[in-house]
Amino acid sequence: MSASRSRRPVRRRILLAAGGAALTAGAGWGTNFVLAYNRRDRSNVGKLGFRNPLKIPELLDPAPSADGLKTYELELAPGQTEFLPGKKTDTWGANGTYLAPTLRAREGDKVSFSIRNELPDATTLHWHGMHLPAVMDGGPHQMIPAGATWRPGWTVRQPASTLWYHPHPHGSTGSHVYRGVAGMIILDDRHSLRSGLPGDYGVDDVPLVIQDKNFHDDGSLDFTETTLSDDFAGADDVGVLGDTVLVNGTHDPHFEVTTQRVRFRLLNGSNARVYRFGFPDDRTFHLVGVDNGLLERPQALTRLRLAPGERAEIVVAFRPGEEAVLRSFRADLGVEFPSGRFSGGDDTFDIIALRAAKTLKESPELPVRVPGAPAAIKVPENPVTRKFRFSGTRINGKDMAMDRVDEVVPAGTTEIWEIERVDGLVHAFHIHGATFNVLDVLGEEPPVSMRGPKDTAYLPGTGTIRLAVRFGTLTDDKRPFMYHCHILRHEDNGMMGQFLVVEPGREDKISKSLQNGAGSHH
Repeated sequence: MSASRSRRPVRRRILLAAGGAALTAGAGWGTNFVLAYNRRDRSNVGKLGFRNPLKIPELLDPAPSADGLKTYELELAPGQTEFLPGKKTDTWGANGTYLAPTLRAREGDKVSFSIRNELPDATTLHWHGMHLPAVMDGGPHQMIPAGATWRPGWTVRQPASTLWYHPHPHGSTGSHVYRGVAGMIILDDRHSLRSGLPGDYGVDDVPLVIQDKNFHDDGSLDFTETTLSDDFAGADDVGVLGDTVLVNGTHDPHFEVTTQRVRFRLLNGSNARVYRFGFPDDRTFHLVGVDNGLLERPQALTRLRLAPGERAEIVVAFRPGEEAVLRSFRADLGVEFPSGRFSGGDDTFDIIALRAAKTLKESPELPVRVPGAPAAIKVPENPVTRKFRFSGTRINGKDMAMDRVDEVVPAGTTEIWEIERVDGLVHAFHIHGATFNVLDVLGEEPPVSMRGPKDTAYLPGTGTIRLAVRFGTLTDDKRPFMYHCHILRHEDNGMMGQFLVVEPGREDKISKSLQNGAGSHH
């Protein structure tokens, strides 16, 4: 028998073995995919007893000094918090072990801060949604070393709105926020104080800081973003998606309703999860405010989507003695199979039980129009248009560079920014130091929840959202503002850019290279 003939059975065995290995590997992948896919269908519906009274963050609203200055003192420090019965969790907080006080100010106030960092790491404190000098923004250039104190200050020059504050160190924002440093900011103005909207803090004007966490069996925070099994199944790495929801740091919470109407200030303080809020009985509630201000007219809704970093003010009516559960329903994330499941889109969570007393204090009727609410941003003829492509963890093909300026913007102008999502991932756009209106979403009129004055917006599908962005008049040739994806894993991986706001006519004279420490507060 020839040598070539004698090799044929060997080749056949090799091919059969290789084919068998491929089939086995394929079967193994398929089994793992099914297991990983099924694990990502998370829900706590029917599993909560709503046993714990909702914690209301302390309200800091200091009286002005003789020179008219309102001073807020914050100390960032580690601690331990009991979220789950009998288990202590290592956490970070401001003026407490977890989260931070609610700060209150009014348009025209001169505010000053003393922020002491007693954390083991350097960090920052970013005033999300605030219009202020770039050097006070608290972005990655304004690091506060461990043991140091930062003393920013500015004059509040924007209308009534619900903002928030949180760490923003480049590359580690996600872990710092996840540990717990975050708080709400309530801005008032002369119109909002007589708008007829509920306004008694903690009674009929209630902050809800909503976050999701994973815990180890001993109660410690689980920072795992994806497991090896998830990676093998091709899961998108959007960051931590928790199976446990906290509201104001309260697990399994309820709130005692004592008035006919309650205004809830919703903040999605999660790292990556997109919520779609509503009630199981499909009752109507009214959206009265978004990120950067009140709406001119309350809008009736039954569902409301909020991406990480977004805020919304809603007013809910109650009947005596009833219990209503705020729930997050499955969210249409606008991504393809299986990314929707792996990005949390199929999850459902009961958030909080709202228990109405048998006798409720009378509330004013909801106003038909809200006086002083910001008007729509006027777009000039032939506006400057800038385009930003979101793909993976890059914007316009670039990773964030601390020493590079990506855009230079003339102060006081309104521009069109086109944000295009070109991949199948979940993204949310946020801009510092400016307000925008969403003009259109994938070529269509924006939904009600995306209208009004905003600073953060979900990118709901493959395609483009167009924004009318209004920039302030405060200029700085060396200290930039940021724009980025507010999925914190993406931001930390470099999905961020920088822009300077300069005097009109000087755009071409500005260096796009930042010197070390250009944005430092020291």
